[in-house]
Amino acid sequence: MKKRFGIYILILLTTIQLTGCMQLGDNKEINRVGMLIEQTINDQTWGNKGYRGLLEIQDDLDMEVFFRESVATQQQVNRAVEEFANQGVQLIIGHSSIYGEFFHNIQASYPDIHFLYVNGAYSDENLTSLNFNSLAMGYFAGMLAAEMTESNRVGLIAAYEWQPEVEGFYEGVKYINDNIDVDIQYVYSWNESELAMEYYHNMAESGVDVIYPTGDVYSVPVIEAAQSDQIFSIGYVNDQQPIGGQSVLTSTVQHVDKLYVYAVEQISNGDLEGGIYNFGFAEEVITMGPFSDKVPSHIQEDIQKNIDNYMETGLLPYQLNETSQP
Repeated sequence: MKKRFGIYILILLTTIQLTGCMQLGDNKEINRVGMLIEQTINDQTWGNKGYRGLLEIQDDLDMEVFFRESVATQQQVNRAVEEFANQGVQLIIGHSSIYGEFFHNIQASYPDIHFLYVNGAYSDENLTSLNFNSLAMGYFAGMLAAEMTESNRVGLIAAYEWQPEVEGFYEGVKYINDNIDVDIQYVYSWNESELAMEYYHNMAESGVDVIYPTGDVYSVPVIEAAQSDQIFSIGYVNDQQPIGGQSVLTSTVQHVDKLYVYAVEQISNGDLEGGIYNFGFAEEVITMGPFSDKVPSHIQEDIQKNIDNYMETGLLPYQLNETSQP
């Protein structure tokens, strides 16, 4: 039997409805899940991927789902959460690290709602943080960049200094060749395309020939420009070869959509409580996208071998070397 669902646009609230229910602890039913999105579901990266995860919750777990876009302040979160509560939502996903603090400030007022968000350090009895091991994915991106650069200059345009993939990229580059110059710039926003493009042009003019834009909206124009300028790039969050073609060497893909389905199901079954949890390559919620035809097969095999070793041992290449030394 086909599932039926409708999309209803309310004032400030978009709802996708589908019947179904599951159990949450002490015989409480969970059948409604809400999602808050900082920007929009219509981007080609983070926002859209979260929305796809919500649709998978709807389909795979047979739940009724709701979402709100452009929720980026405490006041907006308070209003959205109250609306969700009035709609009978029992679990709310904040699709950004910003929601950790916002949820922490109000979770005590909603003991019957479980709050879930990504990449943060806030937790409570009804507040769960799902963290990606982004250092490792940045590390393997850095290794690939170092293998593919001809100018010995690579670049990273990051949103924030705290992103673990920044350190990972730097360390991965230096592991391959300590003489490579790594140009790192920060735009202090996931979506600051104008400044990101300014940094991109500066890097291109300085001879950078591999670039890794680790942001949301701005990663798309950077990758498109790199393709036009015949500069290699590495995609972020999604497989971005459909955007940049074979100039995209690979992509560091975060399967947040799959992670949300897993977490919601675990919470529904009472198997995942409030707390901070880490996920990565071993859980297959981080993978490398397809390699470009321009990446020699021996480099592809070497990167994959290092990823396989990491999945088995939990140690990055430089850590393996350290443990093997007497």
